[in-house]
Amino acid sequence: MTFNVGDTPFMSRNGGLGKLGGALQLTADLADWTPRPAPHNGCMAGRTVHIRPFDRTNDPADLWEAFGGDGEGEGTANHHLRYFGWPLLADADAFGHQFHDAVFAGAWSPCTFCLSGSDRAVGMASYMRSDPRNGVTEVGCVGHGAAMAGTAAATEAHYLMAKRVFDDLGYRRYEWKLNAANQSSHRAAKRLGFTFEGTFRQLLVTPRGNRDTAWYAMVDHEWPIVKAVFEAWLSPDNFDSGGRQIKTLEDIRSAS
Repeated sequence: MTFNVGDTPFMSRNGGLGKLGGALQLTADLADWTPRPAPHNGCMAGRTVHIRPFDRTNDPADLWEAFGGDGEGEGTANHHLRYFGWPLLADADAFGHQFHDAVFAGAWSPCTFCLSGSDRAVGMASYMRSDPRNGVTEVGCVGHGAAMAGTAAATEAHYLMAKRVFDDLGYRRYEWKLNAANQSSHRAAKRLGFTFEGTFRQLLVTPRGNRDTAWYAMVDHEWPIVKAVFEAWLSPDNFDSGGRQIKTLEDIRSAS
């Protein structure tokens, strides 16, 4: 359905008022919409990373080590997980129990990230707060160990998870929610193509204090461009002989 809105004001991506000329394309006709399958954590494979279901027996120890291991200061797993709203954890076993309880309570679909050629866990994320009736899900509980943080594998992992949501399952909305104090997560959400939608102030009381929650999302009509940008960035042609990117995601997006 299309409405000719001329110079009707609208809210821009950065939160300011702008004007649209021409036609405003609304969501497609939903007369034939049916509930979608629930997101699942089955295997996904890319060039630099593969994703598999979380293994409660082996993954907690590997992830705890990947996130920095025991302790409380900078460079430890507790510091890495400081925005999760969990209490301080003593060791890998405590981490495993905490994560399992969160997965069970929230009915998450937990995924483990492994570098290509290895089955050792170096990162994680979960599909959570899934609403198949309305075609909405969230990616959360995201953690990248040192071996994948800032690499093509981290970007490809999130491309694969989004691709499953939109291309395989036909969802309408994919969310990224974060502790508003977590600046690195804000940067990651924007870099990956999510749009900021606002902050819910004083939403939660956690063992580590108040949490204001910032919301980001991408929706189905945005996905074709987001997908094309991901695929252009992930192309081997976008990396030099040393494995360094030639163009950033932002460079490619601004040119699209």
